[in-house]
Parts: sequence; C-alpha cells; structure tokens
Amino acid sequence: MFAPLTSPVVLPIILLCLSNLFMTVAWYGHLKYPHMGMALAIFGAWLIAGLEYCFAVPANRIGIQAYDVAQLKTIQEVITLIVFVGFAVLVLGQKITWQHLVGFALIAAGAAFVFHAPKA
Repeated sequence: MFAPLTSPVVLPIILLCLSNLFMTVAWYGHLKYPHMGMALAIFGAWLIAGLEYCFAVPANRIGIQAYDVAQLKTIQEVITLIVFVGFAVLVLGQKITWQHLVGFALIAAGAAFVFHAPKA
C-alpha cells in the first residue's frame, strides 16, 4: 500500500527535506547572530550549502525516475516553504500571519496544478 522509503517516489522527498533543512540554515541561520562578521557568515553559509548539495543532487537524480523535472522543482519549493516557516517561527521567533498563510496556500494551489498537468 505504501511505497518503501528507498523507492524513487519517497526517497527524493526525504532527501529534499534534509537538503532544505541545510539550505534554510545556510541562508537564514546567520540572522540569529547579527554581530557575526559578514565574511564569517558567508563562509559558514557556503560550508552548510555544500552539505545541502549532498542531499539535493541525489534527490533529483533518484526522483527523475518517478517525477518529471517540473514536479521535482514543485516538491522542492513546497518543502522549502514548510521548512522555512518552521525555522522562521521556532528559531528566529518570527510571527506567521494569516496573509502569509493565504500566500502559501496559493502557492500550494499552484503546486497542485503542476501535478495535474498532462505528461509531456
């Protein structure tokens, strides 16, 4: 009934979640430390982003077996929003408003269209 975790349907989603965790930390983690020097913030983000690629590249190479490129990108973007919201709230202490939620819902609606598009 459920695909195994190592299937080309499920594994790319797991890898993209890990990839997005690293990338969100790389892009936004330094904001928690405003007194950190710019050079250190850039270098640290670059190192973290390097790890992110170790998950993103296999996710796409495996995922292309089950999804087309537009679907892979859409999955990645939806995961990015979910990870970003969690990070913004839990780590950076940001508030999420109803306007944010409506905007995210519209993006999710767009994602649904991508998955209902005819196969090229």
